[in-house]
Amino acid sequence: MNPSGSFWPTGTVYGCLLNFRRERQQLGDRMAQPPHKAPPQAPVLYVKTANTWSASGAAIIVPAGADSVLVGASVALVMGPRQWQPHADRALPTVAAHVLVNDLELPGGTYFRPAVRTKCVDGFLGLGAHAVTPADAGDPARFVLELRINGDLRQTIRFDDLVRDAATLVRDVDTFMSLHEGDLLMLGCDADRPTAHAGDHIEIAMAGQPAFGVLSHTLAPASTQEAA
Repeated sequence: MNPSGSFWPTGTVYGCLLNFRRERQQLGDRMAQPPHKAPPQAPVLYVKTANTWSASGAAIIVPAGADSVLVGASVALVMGPRQWQPHADRALPTVAAHVLVNDLELPGGTYFRPAVRTKCVDGFLGLGAHAVTPADAGDPARFVLELRINGDLRQTIRFDDLVRDAATLVRDVDTFMSLHEGDLLMLGCDADRPTAHAGDHIEIAMAGQPAFGVLSHTLAPASTQEAA
């Protein structure tokens, strides 16, 4: 549900795997095992379908039978119009804004076989209420997210640890798949994502940048939805 006045996507929302160096380091030699037999050379993407989108402040339902969820604090780039870029000798999408996201996932997905059922659960993409322009946000490499669960700081995510910085990620994705105005492209989730449970309250904020606001959700048990 989109509350009046809050940011809401108008295009497709893409997530990105393995864009943090620590995430790749933890996989180590496993990336060389079959069936892939080598680390990926291009960005690895997935789609967060529209059924997953949740506005900031909304309760997110933990499905029956799930003991926990993985919390994925990140930033999404909101694509703007395409413009000619002389250095690339082609038109590339511009970045119109940045928005906080909470890319939730059920435990159990793997690098070798990412499961749609773990990523595309109803409500499993929290969206910040405020889209912040590049002029106001500054260099994405300086972004630092703070993730709190029930008020306790559980993870700090630094975006100077990306395999592909924001500009490189947009360029590399656009070599094999067109990004359109209104699409969202997430920068990825760091390793060691914390887990949360029904009843927990999650807050994600950009350190030193109040313009982003605070992306917050409370996880609710499935019985809450069934009784509604």
